[in-house]
Amino acid sequence: MAETIVAISTPPGRGGIGIVRLSGPQSVPVAMRLVRLRGSLEHARACLADVLEEDPESDDTAEADNAVDAQDASLSREAARSWRRMDEALVTYFAAPRSYTGEDLVEIAAHGSPVVLEHLVRRAMLLGAQLAAPGEFTQRAFLSGRMDLTQAEAVRDLIEAQTLAQARLAASQMGGALSARVQPIKQELLELIALLEAGIDFAEDDLEVAPAEEILRRMDAVAEPLRTLEATFRHGRVLHAGLTLAIVGRPNAGKSSLFNALVERDRAIVTPIPGTTRDLISERIALEGIPLELVDTAGLRESTDVVERLGVERSRTALADAALVVLVVDATAGLHAEDRRLLAALEQRAAIVAWNKCDLQPGMKPEALPPGMVAIATSAVTGEGLADLRAAIVRLATGGAAAEPGMLTTLRHRQTVADAGQAVADARKAAEAETPHEMVLLDLYRALWALDALTGQTTTDDVLHRIFSSFCIGK
Repeated sequence: MAETIVAISTPPGRGGIGIVRLSGPQSVPVAMRLVRLRGSLEHARACLADVLEEDPESDDTAEADNAVDAQDASLSREAARSWRRMDEALVTYFAAPRSYTGEDLVEIAAHGSPVVLEHLVRRAMLLGAQLAAPGEFTQRAFLSGRMDLTQAEAVRDLIEAQTLAQARLAASQMGGALSARVQPIKQELLELIALLEAGIDFAEDDLEVAPAEEILRRMDAVAEPLRTLEATFRHGRVLHAGLTLAIVGRPNAGKSSLFNALVERDRAIVTPIPGTTRDLISERIALEGIPLELVDTAGLRESTDVVERLGVERSRTALADAALVVLVVDATAGLHAEDRRLLAALEQRAAIVAWNKCDLQPGMKPEALPPGMVAIATSAVTGEGLADLRAAIVRLATGGAAAEPGMLTTLRHRQTVADAGQAVADARKAAEAETPHEMVLLDLYRALWALDALTGQTTTDDVLHRIFSSFCIGK
């Protein structure tokens, strides 16, 4: 029998409401010792109750002190004590299996005082409940079949969402968007496996269940949607986790002004003096729902100033670490030797050139750049080109792919889909080489196991531990 668990399910600190959650076979009996109901407990209905605390003026534990067994004595004292009201609460009961965890679940919504909430948890533990581990409520929901693993991961993603687009994506995954996208692929794979298994069964009768061309066609029908699904990872990953974007260039090119314009506030100090920025300045923004950490860097040049040299070294480190780069060039001065060195270093990187201060050089077009690199005329003063720059950053971050339901958002998702795709590719090669179907089936079953691992049907315990240990306690 599963243990009954308890935890505070609202964030730490004080608030208007705080919730203590219990789940397990003894959740109702334990809850009934924590509160005094003012009505009857019914499934999915809130009931007003009094949160109880021991009356310090009562002394009715003499009988309990005579108990032989220590645990019996503790429970006897609990029953013998007199109690008084400590707080008011709303108690909601969800009967198994129609609860979040699939077990009997009780939520006590009291006032959000840490003292009251901790009092409820301590008393519940004295009554036999165990303190819940991080993510244990959601893990029980997964183990009871209330959700698959992609939906369980989406619960964490929704809690951690920093942008509305992230929240929408997580809500879509919680609704089973990724599972729904995988299911037809899995069904096609199962039908192919069944076809080959039937061919083996009828081999002695010299009956051909399906020609080789049909088998290859069915393999392609599995492989193609797997490739399409894997391709969603680029956009899904940046929407889920975000990226770092470094703004680099020579001193006085307008990096800090452009940084402030993108952040939409005066975050960095701007002066006409070259080398004003001497350290990294960072700020988080969201472009079309994608979280971006913008890093304003010191101007890249040779300097005899010790402080500025340290700033330049940090700038080069930030440039190396950033996923995206915006190289700011002063349009009034054109490309300098240092700009050309940076362009050469950025040829294989995700980079954009901001041809800045274009308001001072109207009609002047950016100079020739390396193939594939985009240049956008901008002015941090007038705002010209900023919308185009933001759109170019989004295109560069996502590869131009649009958001869609059921995207892959984590490395675990991508790896399982890639493993399935590779297994199908191996099966196709074996089939083309006229390898016996028994051997081809080994690769197809490997693909099936990979898809099962995605949704959690064959996931190992250590993978589950890694996933659920990243949750907050109480969820």
